[in-house]
Amino acid sequence: MEIQIISFGKISEFINNQNIDIDSINDTDGLKLYLEQLFPNLVGMKYKLALNKNLVQHNSEIHERDTIAIMPPFSGG
Repeated sequence: MEIQIISFGKISEFINNQNIDIDSINDTDGLKLYLEQLFPNLVGMKYKLALNKNLVQHNSEIHERDTIAIMPPFSGG
């Protein structure tokens, strides 16, 4: 299954926007583990995932061609 990864802020310094294949991953919890193995700079870093423009609050299913945004902490003004 192919998904699109979009990164923001400091995370975009080591993760480029790209399409990745995640054949054995079906949910956001599994994706986080996979991404931390693929990009060790994520380990220990606070970040949020958004699935198709919706902030992930709990483990969610991932489907073919979904878009995942990886965002560092942010604050409003």
